[in-house]
Amino acid sequence: MRETVLITGATSGIGAEFARQFAARGCDLVLVARAPGPLEETAETLRTQWGVAVQTIAADLLDDDGLARVLARLSGAGRPAAEGAAEPAAGHEGARHIDTGRPPVTVLVNNAGYGLVKPFADNTLDDEVRHLRIHVEVPLALTHAALQSMRIRGHGTIITIASVAGFTPRGTYGAAKAAMISFSRWANLTYGPGGIRITAVCPGFVHTEFHQRMGADKASVPGILWLDAGLVVREALRDTAAGKAVSVPSLRYKVLVALARVAPSSVVAKLARRGR
Repeated sequence: MRETVLITGATSGIGAEFARQFAARGCDLVLVARAPGPLEETAETLRTQWGVAVQTIAADLLDDDGLARVLARLSGAGRPAAEGAAEPAAGHEGARHIDTGRPPVTVLVNNAGYGLVKPFADNTLDDEVRHLRIHVEVPLALTHAALQSMRIRGHGTIITIASVAGFTPRGTYGAAKAAMISFSRWANLTYGPGGIRITAVCPGFVHTEFHQRMGADKASVPGILWLDAGLVVREALRDTAAGKAVSVPSLRYKVLVALARVAPSSVVAKLARRGR
């Protein structure tokens, strides 16, 4: 059976690279992003280039209805549609939570997220809570939904994009990523014997739109620390296939993570402030 891969934040950066590499492997895709225009453009490019089926779900995962529609696709697909239920238009999920009998999602990539450039006390509490929700609550909800059908089938893959920031003292972003690293370690041990691979991918600085959107100073980061998204995804997929609970792409960041575990916290925190 062909793999069906659901990717959040799928129209740019690491998410778009996951979509390209999975499509190149012949996997069908379910792409999730907020903006319908770029979402459809990305989907059409992948359909044309690789001949794979691509479903799109235009949804803001911080909106209850948007999150519910993605959860419905993860937990409800694969069963016949309810009697009298109408199909959504042309590959899009509509506002109703409709089970369309589509193939079940066998791979989930939790990639959606963003950063806050200011320190914790300088942000509004609402900004911090929404930031925590997109990086912790949303991937936990999607993972929980995916596990229900994956456990029944006896196989599946869940990849969550964390960060090397999760190994450093770096505000609420680092704290959120640390939570997902810890959860992925536990979940891989717990569900791995049942055929489900769960991996937290921890890249460092990657050439994507992420830092531009958050208004970070990219010039403050030495060139040697920047990674290509293609390399990050290739190494992530290799480590996931090997059953690793944590993937740190590139030798340079493996060394830095090892040093962060033994260096004084004050030194690590100073280095971690780069790029903000």
